Amino acid sequence: MSFFSGLDSERYDRQYSDRELVRRIVSYFRPFGAQLAAVSVFILLISASGAAVPVLVARGVDELSATYSQRQMLILVGAVLLSGVVVWVSNWMRRRIVARIIGDIILALRTGAFRAAVAHDLSFYDEFASGKVVSRITSDTQDFGNTVVLVTDLISQFIQSLILAVFLIRIDLRLALLTFAFLPVLFLAALGFRRMARAVTREGMRAMANVNATIKETVSGIAVAKNFRQEHLIFEEFDRANQQAYRVNVRRGMVLSMVFPSLNALSGIATALLLYFGGLATAAGTVTVGSWYLFMESLDRFFFPVLNLSAFWTQVQQGLSAAERIFALMDAEPQVVQVDQRPVPLLRGDIRFENVCFRYSDKETVLEDFNLHVSPGETVALVGHTGAGKSSIARLIARFYEFQKGRILIDGHDIRTFNLNDYRRQLGIVSQTPFLFSGTVEENICYACPGGANREQIEYVANQIGGGEWLETLSHGLDTEVGERGALLSMGQRQLVSLMRVLVQQPAVFILDEATASIDPFTERQIQEALNLILANTTSIIIAHRLSTVKAADRIIVLDHGKIIEEGNHEELLQRGGHYATLYNTYFRHQSLAYVEEARRLAAEAHEREQTSRG
Repeated sequence: MSFFSGLDSERYDRQYSDRELVRRIVSYFRPFGAQLAAVSVFILLISASGAAVPVLVARGVDELSATYSQRQMLILVGAVLLSGVVVWVSNWMRRRIVARIIGDIILALRTGAFRAAVAHDLSFYDEFASGKVVSRITSDTQDFGNTVVLVTDLISQFIQSLILAVFLIRIDLRLALLTFAFLPVLFLAALGFRRMARAVTREGMRAMANVNATIKETVSGIAVAKNFRQEHLIFEEFDRANQQAYRVNVRRGMVLSMVFPSLNALSGIATALLLYFGGLATAAGTVTVGSWYLFMESLDRFFFPVLNLSAFWTQVQQGLSAAERIFALMDAEPQVVQVDQRPVPLLRGDIRFENVCFRYSDKETVLEDFNLHVSPGETVALVGHTGAGKSSIARLIARFYEFQKGRILIDGHDIRTFNLNDYRRQLGIVSQTPFLFSGTVEENICYACPGGANREQIEYVANQIGGGEWLETLSHGLDTEVGERGALLSMGQRQLVSLMRVLVQQPAVFILDEATASIDPFTERQIQEALNLILANTTSIIIAHRLSTVKAADRIIVLDHGKIIEEGNHEELLQRGGHYATLYNTYFRHQSLAYVEEARRLAAEAHEREQTSRG
């Protein structure tokens, strides 16, 4: 159960054991063996030089108290100064090497996480907010890098404590044992906060991921919000997520704030006891003043790493939680699984569904024992009410989703046996809302050009559409900037660029979720010309919304709740007077020339009757 309500983990999150997590982290450090060896040397130098300072001062106090001389004082000052210089130089070199190692590891983590995110199916992004995925790739990797730097500092402090322990044991075993006796208590107390710290830190990161997801969603929809004057609404959504993150992180701070005061109180008790017993030993003459000073100074240095670890336990747990979240993203199992990776031959486009069952969730069956055959070169239009299964059929052909039963065959081969990248190279897909990347029209057209089509080839294909007139509507032709998501182009221009992108790709199978956007007749004619060029050379599956496309299809498939209830061409289905005829009168009829002419005739007759009645 989540520590805080409303911040449940993602379904693909995993709980890694400490051993598994450490083993996974260590695997990223293995390529840097030489650099890590150099870091180890510098850590030893830092620890030895740091430990030398209290030892030198303690010995110096004893010798100077016995026989003071200026020469001895200068030697002591010089030795302490030299130790400080060694610590400074070694620390600078260590941090420089560590920074480079951490940079390379963060690069590898982000690369791996982004590669995993790109490889996930569309169903993954239907279920999980993309803003939270972004948070794992960016924020979590950075948090992990910061933790590694902190850990190297703590290692140096622990080694320094071990070196001092050797000197303390040699000076007085009883005082040394008294000093060491409190270390297990401090360690147990620190470890006692471990589970709670990990839990609250993980919840804090989830809260920030919610904030990132909310920002991404609201900023992406800012145009819609402004159109409907709902800026206050998107601010309220952000404010709710932000306030939740605030409450979670305040409670996290309250939990973690108990760590340092508790351990500091324990160290205070230990200091008081050592001060008392050390003072008695010094008064009795069994321990020198310098040795007593060394014990008191070493006590702080012994407790400092433990207290430091406790004080920075938040960052340590944050780094471990970040590593868990990054690895969980990488390890998330894809739903679309290819049983083989055979090379894909040049496809003819013979598509066959055999008893296919598909559902997005256990409660939502879309296709049940679905059968369909599309011949090579055939253009099939899918029509039906919303939820009939049109888009699902197209998505299954493209392998964006996994079907649960049955087979889908392309040219007699099960599509689950193909290499997925090679297979999709032979698919041309245009979604209902064309997506363009920031850049020029040419860059978007050539987004997936085979072998990198040159400008002359692109211009040749572009001029096949209306003699290239659509290029003249662009301010700088193919060099026109499209803006973010194509915002600088009209919807019709975006559709043309998307169709051009498919034309230069020359796919074997074309899938089109035809847009319903209202566009001018000139642009619609150009879009239809581009479509005709594609349809002439491909097997095409079209989710049709325009009458011109429906009428041009070789076969119309009428769907209702995932089942084929009618099929045939436009005229045949109209004559039957069935479900398609109803759809036609509801959705398509108003687009026909006959309907427009009839509407004009009725309007003229009404106007004439009105004039007659007035006369």
